[in-house]
Amino acid sequence: MKGTVAAFDELAGRSAAALVIDGKLDDLLVDPPDNCIRPGAVYLGRAGRPIKGLDAIFIDTPDGPLFLRKAKGVAPGSSVLVQTTSYAEPGKAAPATLKLNFKSRFSIITPGRPGANVSRSVADPEVRARLSDLGSLCIGDRPLGVVIRSAAAGADSELVAEEISRMAALASSIMNESDRTGTERLLDGPGAMDIALRDWPVPEVCDDRLGSFARHGVDLAADALSSPRTVIAADASFLVEPTTALVAVDVNTGSDTSPAAGLKANIATLRALPRALRLRGLGGQIVIDLAPCRKQNRTQIMQAAQKAFRADTIETTVIGWTPLGHLELMRKRERLPLSEAMR
Repeated sequence: MKGTVAAFDELAGRSAAALVIDGKLDDLLVDPPDNCIRPGAVYLGRAGRPIKGLDAIFIDTPDGPLFLRKAKGVAPGSSVLVQTTSYAEPGKAAPATLKLNFKSRFSIITPGRPGANVSRSVADPEVRARLSDLGSLCIGDRPLGVVIRSAAAGADSELVAEEISRMAALASSIMNESDRTGTERLLDGPGAMDIALRDWPVPEVCDDRLGSFARHGVDLAADALSSPRTVIAADASFLVEPTTALVAVDVNTGSDTSPAAGLKANIATLRALPRALRLRGLGGQIVIDLAPCRKQNRTQIMQAAQKAFRADTIETTVIGWTPLGHLELMRKRERLPLSEAMR
């Protein structure tokens, strides 16, 4: 089926959202287990044990400890407002920050960082000026900032203003809790449906009826993700295998033994890798064992990697080459691994 479909159903008994583009699964979001702290949750916590030498401290919350970096000025025993930034690594506390933000489809409210800014992807000067004025008007004299997202450029101004005002009121309400004592979860992190409605482009078809995953082939595509292998051309492929320390990616040229086979397989892998990692919910350190190719091809490979991940929705940094010739990436743990979400 041609076109874009957003399907909402269940996987492994949990709410899930799938984005299908031209019949191919492009994105998949699954709600984590109930005992998992989601990114974006806001807590009134109590500062606990500091970690000497790291400028960090643990924050006690009703859902478990959080790990706060850049904790200068946070005294043990004090109450503090924090927001989780990513999922916790196994056996570790979820990372948190003092810089709260409240994200919606059209805007990001930034308490304590005043000013109205517009996404750089909005190029039209008149549209930028209109959105900036709209943001300033909705924020008023509150100690809040706003970043207008690119989705607002083509949206109705009244709808954008209504959403900014609602999110600004929410942010102000939560920031007023900073003088309280005790520990409390003040805002839940968004679930799969929330993130899909907030971040995905408006689909041509939205299917939230029971059985939507079966109708659009999502069930079969999700089952296929249990295999580490992704075929890229003929019998060339790459394998994505998470370990405790990192995610290993191995590129195979298959039966092609031509001099350019390695370079072609490497470029094809880098183009397909953002989707493969996104669908599996994988992040952290990524180490790619590329197919053999000439050293002079490394610049071309780096450019292909940077271009591929620049277009991805999840923040990824291309670090560079190891002494053994592997390519290293660092990817934000924005999602829970699919294997854990479906457990």
